[in-house]
Formats: sequence, structure tokens, C-alpha cells
Amino acid sequence: MSVGTPEGGANGQLPVRWRRNADNLTAGQLETLRSAHTAVMAIGDDRGYSFYAGIHGLPRPIGCDNAHGSPYFLPWHRAYLYFFERSLRDQVPDAALVWWDWTTGALPAVYDVEQDDAGNANPLFSADVDPLALQQGLEGSEPIEVAPRTLRQPGSPGSPDLPTADEVEDVLATTSFLDFSAQVEDLHNRVHVWTGGQEGHMSQIAFAAFDPVFWAHHAMIDRLWRLWQLRHPGAQPPFSLLDDALPPFRAVVQQTLDVPALGYDYASSTSSTVVT
Repeated sequence: MSVGTPEGGANGQLPVRWRRNADNLTAGQLETLRSAHTAVMAIGDDRGYSFYAGIHGLPRPIGCDNAHGSPYFLPWHRAYLYFFERSLRDQVPDAALVWWDWTTGALPAVYDVEQDDAGNANPLFSADVDPLALQQGLEGSEPIEVAPRTLRQPGSPGSPDLPTADEVEDVLATTSFLDFSAQVEDLHNRVHVWTGGQEGHMSQIAFAAFDPVFWAHHAMIDRLWRLWQLRHPGAQPPFSLLDDALPPFRAVVQQTLDVPALGYDYASSTSSTVVT
């Protein structure tokens, strides 16, 4: 099964939408983000939240087998975010993903409250897990049992620290794509474990994408790749990878290299400095 085809490709004709820092949203931008998540969470077919969250692990048969510990880590997840963001915009046209600046040492406030100011449930706080994913998790050779609704244990005892600004700067200084990819994936892994702890969904690849903060976490990863590209013009994955497919998406590595051509960019990322 495959999922979507990039709209813009390399022609650069799409209008650019801005992905913003989750801690710097206006009231209107936050309302748009919440409305989009609420809308996709109410859809039970392949346009909905559960479908896209399930692509990252369970339920099978779709999965991210080549997305971790490989040269495809960055392009695969860029494609993943692109298609999920497009599903948000299908419901709320002005919607865009936001990024979590982990160097603050905390979850973004908008993801860390159960209700909004009006007392409504905050869709960024938690989400239901697909029942089939829960069942398949228990049936695996190494059974995984998680709660039917996502939870977090940020900064629990024994968890690694969130990456610091200095660590991010060190990774951005790396000149080789493959080295950069491996180092940024190490930072990524720490954030997953810091967020999920022992029982939270973010600590389990099979269930991580059901947690709404997953998307802000991976937008930060994607933003760092964008910043790295700006700092190292012309640097890219090895030529031998450029035409490789990124299943289940109908896209190849080459199609993920130019974010403005895909119709988005990161607010405050148009220079080579890390700013928020």
C-alpha cells in the first residue's frame, strides 16, 4: 500500500506555508492547530489521525522498516510529516505543523495541558490508540502493552536529558550528510525516551506517532535538517540514494530535499543560525 504523491516536487510552484515554534503561537495559530487535530482525530478512514499515526509502527501491514538507523531516516520522516500535514490542511486549510524546541528543557506548554482556556479537551495533549495496534502489540514475539490513550512521563528518573543548544550546534557543524543524520537521530532517540519514560507511548516506536507531540518533535528534527542544508549549501545524501523510494509514500529521496518546493519552510530558519 502506498500513501500520496508530493504536490510540488521540484517545480517550486507551491505557496510556502510556515511551520512555527510551538511556544510562539498566536491565539489564532493555536486555534487553527487544535481545530485541525480535532478534525483529523474524528476521521476513521485513511484520511484520519489514526491511519497516519499507524504508519510509524502498528498496526501492520504499513510500517517504517527503513526509517530508523538508516540513511533514509531524514527523508522518510520528511515525507511522513509532509503527508500528515497535508491531511491536516484537507480539514483546516490554514493548518501547519509546529516544532518543539527541546533546548528549552520542557514540553511546549500547548501540548502539556489537558484543556484549553474554554475548558475543552486539548487534542494536543493525548490521543486514542488504534485498537488493532494495541492488539497487534500484544500478539508480537515480544509483546508490548500500552494504555489505550497516549500518556507521557517527561523527565522521569533514569531518562536521558533533552538535547542542549550546544549539542544541537555541534550536530549542525557536521559536514557529512550521513554523519549528520546519525547524530541527529541520536538526539531524536533521547527526546523520545525523555518524553515517554517507562510507560509512555513516545518510548515505543510502534506507538510513538499516536502521541500528538510526536509531530512537533519530528518537525524539530526536520527543521534541523533544513538549517543544516542552509549551513552546508550543496550537501546532500549520497547520489546513489536519490532515486530510492520511501515506502509507503509515493516519493523518492530526491523529492524531499527542497522544502520550499514542497510548499513549506520554518519560521526563523531562513538564516544559518539556530533561533526560535
